[in-house]
Formats: sequence, C-alpha cells, structure tokens
Amino acid sequence: MKYVYLFSEGNGKMRELLGGKGANLAEMTKIGLPVPQGFTISTEACTRYYEDGKQIGDDIMAEIMENIVKMEEITGKKFGDLENPLLVSVRSGARASMPGMMDTILNLGLNEQVVEVMAEKSGNARWAYDCYRRFIQMYSDVVMEVGKKYFEQLIDKMKEEKGVKLDVELSADDLKELANQFKAEYKSKLGTDFPTDPKEQLIGAVKAVFRSWDNPRANVYRRDNDIPYSWGTAVNVQAMAFGNMGDDCGTGVAFTRDPATGEKKLMGEFLTNAQGEDVVAGVRTPMPIAQMAEKFPEAFAQFEKVCQILEDHYRDMQDMEFTVEHGKLYMLQTRNGKRTAAAALKIACDLVDEGMIDEKQAVLMIDPRNLDTLLHPQFDAKALKSAEPMARALGASPGAACGKIVFTAEDAKTWKERNEKVILVRLETSPEDIEGMKASQGILTARGGMTSHAAVVARGMGTCCVSGCSAITDFDEDNKTFVLSGKTYKEGDVISIDGSTGNIYDGEIPTVDATISGDFGRIMAWADKYRVLGVRTNADTPKDASKARELGAEGIGLCRTEHMFFEGNRIDAFREMICSDTVEAREKALDKILPMQQGDFEKLYEALEGNPVTIRFLDPPLHEFVPTSEYDIEQLAKAQNKTTAQIKAIISSLHEANPMMGHRGCRLTVTYPEIAKMQTKAVIRAAINVQNRHPDWKVVPEIMIPLVGEVKELKYVKEIVVATANAEIANAKSDLKYEVGTMIEIPRACITADEIAKEAEFFCFGTNDLTQMTYGFSRDDAGKFLNAYYDTKIFENDPFAKIDQNGVGKLMDMAVKFGRSVRENMHCGICGEHGGDPSSIEFCHKIGLSYVSCSPFRVPIARLAAAQAQLKNPRN
Repeated sequence: MKYVYLFSEGNGKMRELLGGKGANLAEMTKIGLPVPQGFTISTEACTRYYEDGKQIGDDIMAEIMENIVKMEEITGKKFGDLENPLLVSVRSGARASMPGMMDTILNLGLNEQVVEVMAEKSGNARWAYDCYRRFIQMYSDVVMEVGKKYFEQLIDKMKEEKGVKLDVELSADDLKELANQFKAEYKSKLGTDFPTDPKEQLIGAVKAVFRSWDNPRANVYRRDNDIPYSWGTAVNVQAMAFGNMGDDCGTGVAFTRDPATGEKKLMGEFLTNAQGEDVVAGVRTPMPIAQMAEKFPEAFAQFEKVCQILEDHYRDMQDMEFTVEHGKLYMLQTRNGKRTAAAALKIACDLVDEGMIDEKQAVLMIDPRNLDTLLHPQFDAKALKSAEPMARALGASPGAACGKIVFTAEDAKTWKERNEKVILVRLETSPEDIEGMKASQGILTARGGMTSHAAVVARGMGTCCVSGCSAITDFDEDNKTFVLSGKTYKEGDVISIDGSTGNIYDGEIPTVDATISGDFGRIMAWADKYRVLGVRTNADTPKDASKARELGAEGIGLCRTEHMFFEGNRIDAFREMICSDTVEAREKALDKILPMQQGDFEKLYEALEGNPVTIRFLDPPLHEFVPTSEYDIEQLAKAQNKTTAQIKAIISSLHEANPMMGHRGCRLTVTYPEIAKMQTKAVIRAAINVQNRHPDWKVVPEIMIPLVGEVKELKYVKEIVVATANAEIANAKSDLKYEVGTMIEIPRACITADEIAKEAEFFCFGTNDLTQMTYGFSRDDAGKFLNAYYDTKIFENDPFAKIDQNGVGKLMDMAVKFGRSVRENMHCGICGEHGGDPSSIEFCHKIGLSYVSCSPFRVPIARLAAAQAQLKNPRN
C-alpha cells in the first residue's frame, strides 16, 4: 500500500487521500504553476498512526525517507547539507478545509551548522537567523508543546532592550542571540537539547500534524462543520520559498473575489520581508494586495494571471497563499475560499452569468447552514474581532443579541415596555415564559440542550438563544444574580450572546441587521426547481406562519396547540379544567377555551392560504400548566372555590418521577376524552369557516395524535376525533375533508408501523422524542455528559442536532417501509428539530419522506438542502 505521494504523482481528484491542500498542490503542479516541490503523506497514514497507538509504522517511515531522497533530487538541495541545505515547511491538510484549525512548521532542517552555512553563502546573516529563531519557536510550540508565550516574552524583552518596535528592526546579531535564548528556554522547559538532525525534526513535525487532528479546537471545528473524525489529515512537506530574505521578497494571502461581498476583484494582503505566519498572525500591518504591483510589478502581473488560471480551472473563488523570493513568484496553496453567506450567493449567481457553472452547480456550491446569517442580526465584524468570549455554551438559535440581564419573563415584558433591550437569563425556560421570551433580544439558559424548550421556542420565533451554559454558577433568581466565569452579574448588567457560536461576551457588542439580496431569490428559485422533498414549517402563531410562508414554507408540519394555552387569560380556563372534579366541570372549562382555539386555527389557515396544516393535539404533561407561585395558587383557589391546600394537593398529584415518559400525549385523551373533543371541534369549525370564506382554497386539516406506541391507543383516540369531526361537518352541511395521523416518536411505533398504518392516514416523525426514547437520554439533561462523549470519541455529533442514522434512522426507515406496505401513498414527514439540519434532510430524502418541517427561519436552509439531496441522490 502506498502512503506517500510526490506532488507530481497526485491530482485534484485525490482529496480523500491527499487532503484538500495536497490535492491542490498536485493539481497546481500538473497545470504548470510555480509550486515549490515536495510530497504528501496521505490521510490513510494518519488513520494508521492512530490505529498503531500514535506511532508511525516502519513501512510508512521508509516511504517518507525514500521521498526525502526524491525531493532532494528534484530541488538539488540536501537535508542537513553544509553546501546546499534543504529547508521545508510541514503543513496539515484535511480533505475539508479547516482554516487555522491545525498547525504549521516553517524552516525545518535548520541547526547550528546549517544556519551558519546559509548566513555565509547568502551574505544575509539576518535572514538566516530570522529563519532559525522562527523554526525553534514553531517547533517548540507545535511539536513539543512548549507555549508560544515564553518565546514572545523573550522577543518583546529583546526589542525593548534594543529600543525598537518591530521584529524586522532587530539585527542579525540580535536574532542570533534570540535563537540561543530560545534553545536555552527549550532546554529549561524540556530538559533536553533542541534536536539538530533534520530527519528527526521532520518525523517529530509529521507526528505533531497527525496529533493536531485530535486537538480540542480541531475537534470542535469538525463537530460544528460535519467533518468526520475518521477522515484524518494529510501532511504536506514542501521545499521552502523565502519571503524574508530582504526587501525584494515578501509573502501574501489573496482571494480572487471579495469574500465579504462576492464582488469580482482581487482582494488580499501582502508583507515585504516576511514569512507566511506574519500576515495571518497580525504581527505587522500588511499592505493591500494592490500595492504589490508597485513593489513587485513583474511578480504581481504573473500573480494576476495565476489567479485567473486558478479561478477558471476550479470554477470557484480561490483563497491563495504565495511567496515572492527575490522577485520570483511561488504558489504555496489554493483552495475554494471561505465566504460570507451574502458573498456565496453573489458568487454563485455571477459564475452562472459568466458561463462558468450551471444552476445545479450553483445550488450545490452553497453551504445551506450559512443562510442562517442572512436571516438574523449578526455582531459587527470589527467589534467582534477585539472581543474575547467569557464562556461558550450551545449555539441553540442563531443570531446575535445584546441587552440588559433580566431573570424572569415578567421582568422581560416590563422592561421591554419601557424600551429597554433585555437578555432573559434562566436556569431553564418553561412554556409560561413564552411572553417574556418574545420580549427579549436573546435568551441564555444554564441548563438544557439543542432541543430544550428554550432552544425550540427561540428557533421558532427567530430569537437568538444560547443554552446549557454550565459556566453559570450560583444562579440566584430571588436576589437576581449569577456568577459566570468568576464574575458576578446582576439584573441590569449588559451582556452579548451569539446564538450561532454559543459565545457569551461581557458588555455590549454592536449588532448589524440581516439583509437579503436578489441573489437569495434566484438561488431559492433554482433550489425549488430541483428538489422533490416538500418543506413545511413548525409554527404555532399566525406571525410565525406568515414569516415561514414569506421564506417559502409549503404548509405547517407541526402546530403545537399547547403553546396557545398560555396566551392571555386562557391559562386560567385550562387550570380550571385541570382542577375540576367532574367531566361536566371539565367540559365547562374547555368550552371557554374552544372559541379561542378556533380563532387561532382560523388565523393559521388564513396565513397558509389553503396549504396543509398539521395540528398536533395536546402533548405535554399537565403539571406544566399549573401555577408555581403562591400568589397564582391563591388566585386559582379562589376561582375554583377551593382551599389553597386542595389546589396544592392537586398540583402535587400531577408530579411525576419521569414526566417526559409519563401522563402526556395520547395518554391524556385516553384519560380525558373531552380535551380531544374540544380540540377537534375547534379544528373542524375553523376549517369550515375558512373554506367558506375562500371557496377556491382547499382546506384539509391534518389532525396529529402524539406519542402513540400501540395501535389500540390510536384507534381509541381516532374514534373520538372522527365521531366529533363528522358530527361538526354534518351539522354545518359541509363536505370538508380531513385526515387523522400520528406522530411517530416511540421506538415501538416504528416497529409496529404496519399495524399503526391501518388507523393512521399519515406519519410524522417527532425525532426529538424518538432520539430521546431510542437512546434513553433525557434531552434536557444530555448536555451534562455529551462533552465527555465527544472527548472520548463515543459521539462525534449531538444526536439531538443531527439524526443518528445508524440507530434512530433505521427505525425511521423501517416505519416508512412498514407504513407504506399498508398505505402505498401515505405521506410521511419529519417535524423534530432535525428537519432544519442539512445532513438530516439528506437522510430524510434518501428514505423517501414526503416533506421536512422546521422552524420558520430554517425554511430556506431546508429548501436548499433538499435540492442538494436530490442533485446528489436523484429520486422520483
């Protein structure tokens, strides 16, 4: 098996083996661009390194040594040679671009003898010792894990002694002295001398790159960007080109188009007499790329041609690194450039207009997840650069928010009324916090995961939310204080939160409003042209439904009726129902809610203009609706003509050891059929009224019974629903059609889906609960241990954010097949939070679902992801 490839042996299609950087270096070599030559150690060697207990196998070692000899022949230089020494850079390169996530070493091959030869032969001692001190610092930091800061302190001390401000102002003797200080620092920290054998240095560096695949920042980046751990990274060993040999040398980074706006113009930065990391690290202020034309006119003219060649070749915006050595251009890297969502849309549309790509390729080149940033406020980029996060938790609902801390939903409403911007901080939220959540700029919770109440509701409202912040301690709601990363915060203090990254900042960071361009509409129209998967929304209010329609939703896949019970004084009537002793009393209380529910449903049908609306009947356990404060309990006791002790006894009787698996969903209807009767009347009466107002619409309510695990449960509840609905339709002399289906969220329902399909007219997967029940995890508590699962590589992703295709996915696939074996054309959808996740949408497409349903602001993401799924895996 071959593990090492010269650049001349590879090509751009070998990304899986050579990584993105290695494949692109090989491709640039192949098309004749000026690339310093070298070789790539494959991703398979990285996988072997971990399989062999973090050791490089003898066979791989032999191949590396063999390719060093070939590289020496190509360059005419030799490792450790005192006549013509070879120096190399060692860089990582995974198959997916991971900018800044893994480590680089430059100038490898230097030792005390070689540096003296280089100084003498070049007549440029300053350059030679500059390379040497950089190499010692990088090798110590990256390979031996001695922190950078010790070396930075020595540099600062030296500059202070010499009375200079910039590294470039230090003389050759200063740099020589620094190199000696660096080696002394190395020995004091590690107890051994700095390695002098270039081959030993190289193997240390290769191991360090392999190790960096598993460093904390790489692991977090992979989890955030859907990059599997199993891919591994390649290592690129490349002959050095020197940008730090004098004023006729330099180094730069450039983009063929503006990565912020997408405008077609060369963008980038350049530094004379510098090496690559100086540009990226911001040690000196670089000049705009346009000024390179004045400094190095010939190299710049060649560079412009290379930019055009690369963009024409890759048919995408390129991000390039290059060096100029004595006026000669060398290309060190190219890759498809990272860009903002707005730039991605513009570049895709422009490339179509320029005839470079077609519509399908344009749809495929945009990362659906990036569309989030177009639909929510973001932090001002300049202000964010200088801000340091206090803590990081789960980015549960995208966008950026800044405001004064409040601790209760009531306070959030009050403060908003006096035009204060607030961040609602809670241990966790509950349904009764809804109005306070609506009044807030953002929500921060100490507990809960990606599918907690706060996360789900915030996403539906398009409000920024950070959840599960374990760095919050000593949370004291009564005294309105909490401690975050050692600092005590009180009511009225200002914080800023980023619901995309999960970062929490002290103080105010300005935000900028979201903007959508005409390019967005073009890309969405192309996406709709190619996708076969329907896209609906999860919406409980006419406002959410209208927003979702505006963003392209084709129906409501989930209306959670329980959220409606918390509006205004409805909660009083519902609490009256819970505390009633007889069926008659319960029906009387429910009669008060009926017209309100009917009104809500009418508004939803109106907002959806005849498109499908799936209404889930009451799901949560009743304890979520009862009062918790002494005052509210007293008020309820008065209204019910009961003592507070009696009310407290009722509340206590509703307490369950495990409410998520307790008296909820269809189990409530089995116990209290009158709830389903009231909801059915509201659904049907609303549909008849809207149909009568709009005869050209086709209003077909879809009634969804939650938490069914046994067909007899569904049969019992369905009979109540059908009898009530048919009576309403007959009474109104209407010909209204409706469907009764079920939410598939219990593993047993998947296994017996063929039996359930005899009663259910449609299936909709509630993957939040299905994941919870399949794993036996509480979705609100999983955040406490999931990090340990990521650290130990048990999990790569949060199963509540991406469908577990191997377990939960198999149950879904089974349920679809079983269901359709009984009802051939049964429509099946998904309405869990996974319905807005691109990789989960692709899976839903593959198993033949009819639609996905997600929160309103994720609708464009779902439309684009569904189109990409069809283009990658076509189905009828």
